[in-house]
Amino acid sequence: MEKIPMTRAGHTSHEAELKVLKSEERPTIIQAIAEARELGDLKENAEYHSAREKQGFIEGRIKELEAILSRAEIIDPTGLSGAIKFGATVTLVDEDTDEEKTWQIVGEHEANIDKGLLNLKSPIARALIGKEEEDSVEVRTPGGVRSYEVLKIEYI
Repeated sequence: MEKIPMTRAGHTSHEAELKVLKSEERPTIIQAIAEARELGDLKENAEYHSAREKQGFIEGRIKELEAILSRAEIIDPTGLSGAIKFGATVTLVDEDTDEEKTWQIVGEHEANIDKGLLNLKSPIARALIGKEEEDSVEVRTPGGVRSYEVLKIEYI
């Protein structure tokens, strides 16, 4: 099986979510199903069907998280330096708008663009890999070609 690259923070976040699902969400939904069963006829029992649907979602997410964590390869970027690679925190400036953006390049299961966590497989991350500070990068995005200059590379 293929390993999944992940930062320590991403791994910790996934472990915490798994713990909450197993220790809090799962017991709560099991109790809700039991209470709904006591109400009688299950065919027309909306609470029961809703609880069973939620249970399916929880169990599916638990399996997904367990699979991700079992294949996770934790990469500690603090010991790295040089050109952009996995784990790098990169500050770029858009050459057209002069807008600065900072992203950390992470694995696909921990990516969250709103939090500045950029998927390693995204077009921007793929274009950045191997680049150095002061390099220009052209990225093909769904909105067209964007040009960035690499201002700073950090491994924190």
